[in-house]
Amino acid sequence: MNTELITTQGNVEGTRDKLAKDLRTVVADADYLLKEVANSTAEEFAAARTRIGAKLSEARSRLDEARIAVTDRARHTADATHEYMMDNPWKVVGLAAVIGLIIGALVSRR
Repeated sequence: MNTELITTQGNVEGTRDKLAKDLRTVVADADYLLKEVANSTAEEFAAARTRIGAKLSEARSRLDEARIAVTDRARHTADATHEYMMDNPWKVVGLAAVIGLIIGALVSRR
């Protein structure tokens, strides 16, 4: 189970890095193309617009992949937590009681 979480975390980080790189590329390309378009013809402008659209489409698809990966990881973590709670109910109750006592002690000192 821990191996799965580490693998999933690696996938999420890899997707996040790819997304950040894609977004930086889109911004850099858009900046470059805006400078180029200032002195271009209508056809060159249309071509530049098509290239920017393609880069934005790629970035959107990477963003969707990242969203799906994060959602899957959160769902897996919630399932693992639920499974642990079902397997060890008294440990969970004891831990909650200890945390409650610590918080109560800290609050009463103020």
